[in-house]
Amino acid sequence: MVNVSAHHHQYNQNMIAATDWNVIETEFDPAQLHHKETVFTLSNGYLGTRGTFEEGYPADTPATLIHGVYDDVAITHSELVNCPNWLPLAVIVAGDRFTMDSGEILHYERRLDLRLGILSRDVRWRSPKGHTLDLHFERFASLADQHVLAIRAGYTSLDFQGDITVEIGLDAQVDNQGVKHWRTLNQSGVEEIIWLYNQTRHSEIKLGMAAKIVVAGDDTASVRLEKTDAFPTLKATCNCIPGKTVTVDKIVTVFTSREAEIPIAAALERLAEEPNYPTLLAAHIAAWEKVWQDSDIIIEGDRQAQLSVRYNLFQLLAVTPRHDTHVSIPPKTLSGFAYSGHIFWDTEIFILPFLTLTQPALARNLLTYRHHTLPGARRKAQEAGYQGAMYAWESAKTGDEVTPRWVPDAKKPGELIRIWCGDIEVHITADVAYAVWHYWQHTHDHAWMRDYGAEIILDTAIFWQSRVQWHPQRQCYEILDVIGPDENHDRVDNNAFTNLMVQWHLQSALAVWDWLKQTYPTTAAQLAPKLNLTTENLHLWAEIQERLAVTQDAATGLIEQFDGFFQLEDINFADYEPRHKSLQSLLGIEATSQKQILKQPDVLMLLYLLRQRYDHKTLQSNWDYYNQRTDHTYGSSLGPAIHAILACDLNQPSQAYTHFLRSALVDLEDVRLNAHEGIHAASAGGVWQAVVFGFAGIRITESGPMACPNLPPNWTRLQFRLQWRNQCYEFDLRPATAIARPKITGVIFDLEGVLTDTSELHYLSWQQLADEEGITFDRETHKKIAKLSHRQTLEQILGDRSTTEAQIQEMIERKNCYFLKLTPNITTADLLPGVANFLQELQAAGIKIALGSSSKNAQVVIQRLGISHQLDAVADGHSVPQAEPAPDLFLFAAEQLGLTASECVVLEDAAAGIQAAKSAGMLAVGLGPVEHVGQANLVLPSLEGVCWQELQERIITSRKRESLVGAAL
Repeated sequence: MVNVSAHHHQYNQNMIAATDWNVIETEFDPAQLHHKETVFTLSNGYLGTRGTFEEGYPADTPATLIHGVYDDVAITHSELVNCPNWLPLAVIVAGDRFTMDSGEILHYERRLDLRLGILSRDVRWRSPKGHTLDLHFERFASLADQHVLAIRAGYTSLDFQGDITVEIGLDAQVDNQGVKHWRTLNQSGVEEIIWLYNQTRHSEIKLGMAAKIVVAGDDTASVRLEKTDAFPTLKATCNCIPGKTVTVDKIVTVFTSREAEIPIAAALERLAEEPNYPTLLAAHIAAWEKVWQDSDIIIEGDRQAQLSVRYNLFQLLAVTPRHDTHVSIPPKTLSGFAYSGHIFWDTEIFILPFLTLTQPALARNLLTYRHHTLPGARRKAQEAGYQGAMYAWESAKTGDEVTPRWVPDAKKPGELIRIWCGDIEVHITADVAYAVWHYWQHTHDHAWMRDYGAEIILDTAIFWQSRVQWHPQRQCYEILDVIGPDENHDRVDNNAFTNLMVQWHLQSALAVWDWLKQTYPTTAAQLAPKLNLTTENLHLWAEIQERLAVTQDAATGLIEQFDGFFQLEDINFADYEPRHKSLQSLLGIEATSQKQILKQPDVLMLLYLLRQRYDHKTLQSNWDYYNQRTDHTYGSSLGPAIHAILACDLNQPSQAYTHFLRSALVDLEDVRLNAHEGIHAASAGGVWQAVVFGFAGIRITESGPMACPNLPPNWTRLQFRLQWRNQCYEFDLRPATAIARPKITGVIFDLEGVLTDTSELHYLSWQQLADEEGITFDRETHKKIAKLSHRQTLEQILGDRSTTEAQIQEMIERKNCYFLKLTPNITTADLLPGVANFLQELQAAGIKIALGSSSKNAQVVIQRLGISHQLDAVADGHSVPQAEPAPDLFLFAAEQLGLTASECVVLEDAAAGIQAAKSAGMLAVGLGPVEHVGQANLVLPSLEGVCWQELQERIITSRKRESLVGAAL
């Protein structure tokens, strides 16, 4: 089932290349250091290690986090502890220690192989003394044995002869962003082995770590042990001659007192038993192969989607605990410190559907964690004055609430901000029940449901019984003072998501109780007195679910998000574009709460989770209202994947694909500029749901899963496997026939880089602004940020300088004024080579011509270029609120031409523009380097020498190739 072909293709500006199975970095950029540490994270279900270099790098953030290893900390109560760093490995050549910031890097490639679970790096390095070596590093965290880690370092000299030393160590001097959690009990070594023994300062969890060194390729190599105040090291010295390759393996074992009574003894014993590196690697690869057989997704026709989907699945499969039911998956996996490693609703709602339908045994582990934490949920309910079990918004080891109630205000030093989520974001209790119910329905694991799941669903239903309030005037039950998934609005009454999920929860609890009494009467008899499941209480559940308050328009089906939401101020999102942060960050918490601005739309999330209960009309009505009020780009990362699914349900594939990419690329391309904090685990789970429930249109029926596909236009195949009720279902979805596209009758041009090059004028304008603001700015800096939006460019220029929104808008306007003053310098001579002839040919052929540019100065520029009379339509920065990669600009241009999207071809020089064109359902011709526009249907170096007849023929050839593929399928 697994397609292992690897077609090389570069797809973004951060020098990450994509194959079907590999994420490849071909140029090291220190500015991207922390982002790439996240991207290249390795995990094995027990621990996760960020993608830092073995030899280290200035200001890097090495971290190894182990499931369940928490320690006490101020404010957030507890946090996953940064464990001793097992990576340190240095290569020393004639006294020069190899680092990425010393000597000269002649070649560089870092590769994460998703199929094999291996991170590797190849570097050709010239040392400060002038010696040249090829260095190869690779490492893995064994999926076959969770306590085993391994690094292989190989080097080949090109021109150096003499001794080379490879030094390995275990670094216990680690911290969590300045907070130290470990004290060392013992550290030492003997012969070719070193070890350390640590204990957390408060939770008193012990950790034992041991390592050994193995040299191959040099029989004369010597190994010596050195003990320092920092940590013991092993140094292997080898005789190096040009052309000879030497490899040094570092095998590491790690245990904690969560798995072993004496962890250091267990680590040393396991290290003594471990075979060589190749044998360990083979077992690791075999384990990954087995996992991928059940969980892989094959996408043909879209390599970017293929790579990004596999990347997201890899990170989830890698981090899911396999041998521990007392832990779960944090929202940043084990790849970063954000959220302290606590457990949220992310796991149940976004990640568990993927695992339930492809790796049900792993899903069961995560749900069993929720049963182990029921005592904590009961304590929370009791402390809040309620009955039953009330799950913590943030949970750790015990299930007690660990959400901080107050956090420091980053903008106002010395002041605190009240965090209400732990007190009133109660929907998580229904979310856990939802995951339990669907696991049971999809697996028919009746034994687990009897022993664990039923108690969860029933005791949490008792909580809702005590949480609702009767409103005598409205004659309904209410749930007051809550926070829904849309955290832009807190302390609201009758949140629709919460109330309707509670309604579902109580209905499901009654069904579970009936099943339990009939199927397992002994268990039911035991639970009844334990949970106070009296006939009176069960009747009350039925009454509550029938009479819960929900405001819904009977005619349209429109649901009000919460009481009074429709009375909040409505805003025009376009007034705040372009921007580079969330609207809440721009406007402030209080101001945002008074407006109809959604971090994520509660009602649409509800309609997805309970999609079988609502008709198309209700979905369309609520989509039309809430979609336009959602901060899609910088609100919650949890929303876009769900929007992709609903857009598929509404037969809007272009919108669906745009939302899908926002989720799929959130870490690989750092689309939210926060990937340095760690993997977006919920978004990763959402990606799988978008593909399976959205594009594949999977519906779970009583006879099994069925597909109603709505594939993106460029996908020629979608293949995956589901497990449902102990049976395997294979889906291999392809277009039924190749769809003949209409004749091309319209051409849409981008402006910058396609028709002309005004980068010099933009530089001079920014230079004048920077000079006035007293900021250093030069051509080299501008070259690096030339492709950014105006707002992004300004934020790069300003750096850390504190500015208000009004100041930002003023400076953007000022810069535009300077640019407009320079536009008289633009003449017809500034048309790029080939453009004038090409425009004349299009006019002669009767082809409609449009400009599609996000620039708000486009009209002025085309007038100066002398081509405005040749354009039938202009779509610019004033035309639509959303710029590329959204398809809106090009769709607007087609509409102005009176053409359908399929009748248009777009000429673009940027990846975002190519993505926007294809999302709009248009053919895309890329102008420029393949690494920038390789996703286009056709790539040309420029328009120089290109005639319309020739371009038509090449487009027809490209179409025929696509059609032949479709027909063969």
